[in-house]
Amino acid sequence: MNISDNIVSLKGVGPKTAALFAKLNVNTINDLLRFYPRNYLKYDEPCDINVARVGERVAIEASIQTYVDIKKIRKLTLVTCMVKDGTGQVKLVWYNSPFLKQMFHIGQTYVFVGNLSVRNNQLTMEHPEYYTHEQYNNMKMSMQPIYPLTIGLSNKTVTKCVKAALPLISSVEDNIPEAVIERFALMPLESAINGVHFPSDFDSMLECRNRLVFDEFFIFLAKMAMIREHTVKVANNYVINDFTYTDKFIADLPFELTKGQQTAINDIKNDISGLTVMNRLIQGDVGSGKTAVAEIAILTTVKNGYQAAFMAPTEVLAKQHYSALSKDFEKYDINVELLVGSTKLSEKRRIYEDLKTGKIDVLVGTNALIQDKVIYNNLALVITDEQHRFGVRQRAKLSEKGDEPHVLVMSATPIPRTLAIIMYGDLDISIIKDMPTGRKAIKNCVVGPKYRPTAYKFMKEQIDAGHQIYIICPMVEASENIEAENVIEYHERLKEYFPSNVNISFLHGKMSADEKNAIMDGFNNREIDILVSTTVIEVGINNPNATVMMIENAEKFGLAQLHQLRGRVGRGEAQSYCIMLCSSENKDALDRLDILNKSNDGFYIANEDLKLRGPGDFFGVRQSGDMLFKLGDIYNNADVLKMANEAIEYLKKEGYPLESLTDKNTAVYL
Repeated sequence: MNISDNIVSLKGVGPKTAALFAKLNVNTINDLLRFYPRNYLKYDEPCDINVARVGERVAIEASIQTYVDIKKIRKLTLVTCMVKDGTGQVKLVWYNSPFLKQMFHIGQTYVFVGNLSVRNNQLTMEHPEYYTHEQYNNMKMSMQPIYPLTIGLSNKTVTKCVKAALPLISSVEDNIPEAVIERFALMPLESAINGVHFPSDFDSMLECRNRLVFDEFFIFLAKMAMIREHTVKVANNYVINDFTYTDKFIADLPFELTKGQQTAINDIKNDISGLTVMNRLIQGDVGSGKTAVAEIAILTTVKNGYQAAFMAPTEVLAKQHYSALSKDFEKYDINVELLVGSTKLSEKRRIYEDLKTGKIDVLVGTNALIQDKVIYNNLALVITDEQHRFGVRQRAKLSEKGDEPHVLVMSATPIPRTLAIIMYGDLDISIIKDMPTGRKAIKNCVVGPKYRPTAYKFMKEQIDAGHQIYIICPMVEASENIEAENVIEYHERLKEYFPSNVNISFLHGKMSADEKNAIMDGFNNREIDILVSTTVIEVGINNPNATVMMIENAEKFGLAQLHQLRGRVGRGEAQSYCIMLCSSENKDALDRLDILNKSNDGFYIANEDLKLRGPGDFFGVRQSGDMLFKLGDIYNNADVLKMANEAIEYLKKEGYPLESLTDKNTAVYL
């Protein structure tokens, strides 16, 4: 058996199981060994019920107090019973497990492990694990890996397969130069992979994980260094120095540009009229007006006789940009077209032809813009929005559509400047810190579940005043393993609470593009009063009429993501509000949310959050999960990021050829 073999060569892995793994991009044995746990289960000493913390995973040793009750609710079979110890009682709930009625009897004592919550003023533990006293003693202090899963694939199956693959771990190729391994005292890769799957304790898991995070950052930064080395020498093939229309467009704007916007525009003017090609990042907080800067760059490019491309990470956001550009460029004789995955084939063919012949001035879209069939006539400017959602390869592929066009990337992700300089090493940076005039600061509050009825009443008042509401849940559907609000059931409960004239709809990432677009169009057209959604609406959605954002289980999100979500409101003239509902009593979780409660400044939030980081914070509060890496997170692993950057600088100083880090190894991260 070879490490590059398909996983069907492993004992017990048939075609069906392999097909399920393929959905997770696990095809070979090497892929499987690099398929890391997303979390771990620890089995601590059981605690008394009266001191168990709500919102946390706890173990309680308790005796069964009532008979097991079974009820049918829609497609779910609900199994419940009450347990108690000497300090309190808890209601236990399982889904689709009717066999438990034969297992549990009044008076029996077990150790129950699960997340504690409050439902209808009753302490509740949903779908807990259960062990006898002896069984639990054997489990205590161990760490069990929890893997990302797909429907039909269990954690037990993944764990078994990984164990079967471990004998081949010595064949995994280490791509970090020996000089770096020695200089930075990195642990052997083989030990790191083995230890991250099956750690002996928390500290050893951290050490193993940090080695793998280092590898991710190192490969990424090496590619960045190569791109930077290339771009600083590239001559400007599209010298743009006529700003007549630029100045007219700015003068016609219905608002005055902020100082930050003006500075960014001046930076762009200097770049595109200079000797070398522009490679610039516009980094600005949510709602700071980056899109207006992008519009001005596009107009300037087109009015100098060239084409521009504007790539967004989602169809919803691409459509939004297309609508805005079409409207704002209406009197400037600029032809704007939209190209996304759901564009009809006949329309795509027309766009391909018109683009090739130069009839289209600006093409807006998703990564459909970088397909092989898309050929530009004279592409001089490429813009990517929310650049952290695109890998370096995607950005580079869009640039390759022209003869070294100018590159402008935008990001609302608040990254401390010290980290931004490392992460965006191939780009010059313009930061927009100030907000447009006339914007009212969002009013924030962090509350517990008991505040929910008050929040609903307030929402009804906002709807009666003609405004709209976002409610964010961390999950799409109910899960047996996670205690968190979910979109589908939450939507149903809201319909029972609000009167029938309140239009409530839901949105999540598993819906088709057409379904998502229809829902967002309905929300933007004020046909929907309350939109219950996952974080699919996190980026770029602009509805000035939405005034309330309520985030359920706010402690389960990273602060950067919460700040992005909050930025969906406060985009109009009316006062807006963000209600962060925290289901945990954990002091650290509340301290983190209090940062958001006190400030609307994303960069301040990012820096304060960095100060609070602890070694285990990467579980459940991952800040930048979209940012290219399997394990690494630039907030939680800022120290490792800086060390990887030092390693790259060391190799450059020593004259090491970074090109030797092959493309096959960078593909995973870039």
